[in-house]
Amino acid sequence: MSELPEPPELPELRTDRLLLRRWRDSDLEPWAAMMADPEVREHLGELLTREQSDATVDLMRAQFDERGFGWWAVELRETGEFLGRAGLDQVGASMPFTAVDVGWRLKRAAWGHGYATEAARACLTFAFETLRLPEVIAMTTVRNVRSQAVMRRLGMTRDPADDFDDPSVPEGPLRRCVLYRIAAPANPPA
Repeated sequence: MSELPEPPELPELRTDRLLLRRWRDSDLEPWAAMMADPEVREHLGELLTREQSDATVDLMRAQFDERGFGWWAVELRETGEFLGRAGLDQVGASMPFTAVDVGWRLKRAAWGHGYATEAARACLTFAFETLRLPEVIAMTTVRNVRSQAVMRRLGMTRDPADDFDDPSVPEGPLRRCVLYRIAAPANPPA
C-alpha cells in the first residue's frame, strides 16, 4: 500500500441523518452498553470489561489524532442519540494483506434503518476524495450476512479466493473471514 497523505484537520462527516464525529466522554456508557449486548457481540468474540471498553475508545481517539481518520462515533442528527461507530482503519500487521478497511458497529436498536450503509458511504467518500485512496476493503466473519449485505449495497465485490483466516482470532467459527473490495471512482471530484 502506498503512503497515506498528511492527515487532514480532524473532520466530522455529515449525512442526511447522521453525524460522524469525534468521541466524547459521554459516549463511554452507551458504547459499553452496546458492546455488552450479546446480539452486537455475536460476530466479535469475547465480552470486554468496562475498563477494556473505555480503553478501546481511548485507542480510537489516539489513532484518530495520529492519522486524521479512524473510527468516528455515530449519532443521529435529529436527536443526538449515540448509535455506534463507523470509520476507516489501517489493517493490522498480523493480517495477510495491507489495506484500509471501512467498517461499522451499531447498537441493536439502530439495525435495519440503513444507518450502516449511510455511514459507510460517508466514510468511503472521505477515503476516496480526501485521503485519495485507490481502494478500500471491508471484512467480516463468514457468518455475518448482515454486514456482507451492507458491503454489497456499497458496491463492494468479493472474490472468494481473497477470503482468509484471521490470525488474531482463535480457532472457531469467528476465524474465517470474507473480504470485499471497492476501487476509487475513475474520476473523483477535484
